Amino acid sequence: MNTKNLITAAMALLVSISCIGGAKNGNKMEQKGKALVVFFSHAGDNYAVGNIKVGNTKIVADYITELTGAEQFEIVTHKYDGMAYTPLINLAKEEAKNGELPEYEGDIDLSQYDTIFIGGPVWWGTYPQVMFTFFKKHANDLNGKTVIPFTTHEGSGLAGCVQDVKKAFPGANVTKGFSIYGHEVRTGKAKVEKWLKSL
Repeated sequence: MNTKNLITAAMALLVSISCIGGAKNGNKMEQKGKALVVFFSHAGDNYAVGNIKVGNTKIVADYITELTGAEQFEIVTHKYDGMAYTPLINLAKEEAKNGELPEYEGDIDLSQYDTIFIGGPVWWGTYPQVMFTFFKKHANDLNGKTVIPFTTHEGSGLAGCVQDVKKAFPGANVTKGFSIYGHEVRTGKAKVEKWLKSL
């Protein structure tokens, strides 16, 4: 399937899900779905927004789920819990320099999904290293699938994230990514919706 057809299929999924948006069970749509949001998000001390209970990327992931019905898999590690911002970014720099791959909790079978959104903050020019642990583990699981990167940041935009996702999943159709400032996410649902409609 060529790139145009893959994007068309992804859009058809988004449109079909939005049309059944009224059918909900509690807070979740009645939708098995073919789309998944994989993300890492850091709560606690964050640049520009201070100490937050919910990470910026988690909020964007929740918008995507609300607007499309996509399921979620959060990459969770407790390695960074309770760390102040400066020690955290220093640790992140060392992890990137050394190519460390921190462990994360649980896992997910990606075979049932056609479209995978991949999101995280930008730390030192790319996603946090724990996301690369996930990428390495699932290197061959996204062949032929549509992969849509997104980031939260405070000036880095997409940085090297799209290129790194393409490198991690050479058999996937990696689309143009989306980025949003972390300090904008709490009032930025409309921006996320506009992006999703443009896919």
